[in-house]
Amino acid sequence: MRHPIVLVPSCSHQIGPHPYYAAQHKYVDAVAKGAACTPVIVPALGGLAGDARQPAWGTSDNRHSCQSDFMTNIAALLDMADGVMLTGSPSNVHASLYGQDVRDPALPQDRARDATTLPLIRAALQRGLPLLAICRGFQEVNVALGGTLHQAVHDVPGMNDHRENKDAPLEQQYAPAHKVALQAGGLLERLLDVRDIMVNSLHGQGIARLAPGLQVEAVAGDGLVEAFSVAGAPFALAVQWHPEWQVADNPVSMRLFTAFGDACRAQRDRIP
Repeated sequence: MRHPIVLVPSCSHQIGPHPYYAAQHKYVDAVAKGAACTPVIVPALGGLAGDARQPAWGTSDNRHSCQSDFMTNIAALLDMADGVMLTGSPSNVHASLYGQDVRDPALPQDRARDATTLPLIRAALQRGLPLLAICRGFQEVNVALGGTLHQAVHDVPGMNDHRENKDAPLEQQYAPAHKVALQAGGLLERLLDVRDIMVNSLHGQGIARLAPGLQVEAVAGDGLVEAFSVAGAPFALAVQWHPEWQVADNPVSMRLFTAFGDACRAQRDRIP
């Protein structure tokens, strides 16, 4: 029997003179090793179709046609998929997508990824596909469903600085940084069978207003939402930290990815 197929949307990067669609090894490997599923990297082609508020190119008719083709392609991808995993990224979700101006234009953006992942999230949830979202993916789900973000958590009164030291070695950047408390009786507590865990912390942005239909699963000591689930979904969980980092060496992360993989296997085996 085939392994479940998990879609992993890529980022759009400029490397030297050429643009690339790319996904970091640690995310793809975590799907393969942690969830025991087959990852399929999806190019961030939504940027070709554009966005209703900021079209990418072409005449109005061409844009509408390209958007229609893109949504058809998303449907075709989801037809073959048993789950979706959304990765972290150096880039941020564009603030216009939750009704704000960009505070710091120097921070990286990825409009092509935004235009790919947000409709993909809504379509995957509508189908009831298992969804695991990490860091930027966590923020994407909140925005896709109508929530907002703090563009600089460290500038919010009462909030801690959740950023990593980018000059430190990766082992230090991804080391446990703070504790999160799991919601009693929530999905995450049931999966992990603990009341709190230590997590790494490598993000400057975070949840401001939680979208309708999302349930808090974990909070940091300063009250920042660190995990949520989607109410009524068979398996849809998003975390702000990075469980994909050295997943095989972290029992908590392995339980999380195993649960996601089990949900994907159940989806694969579901009778139409």
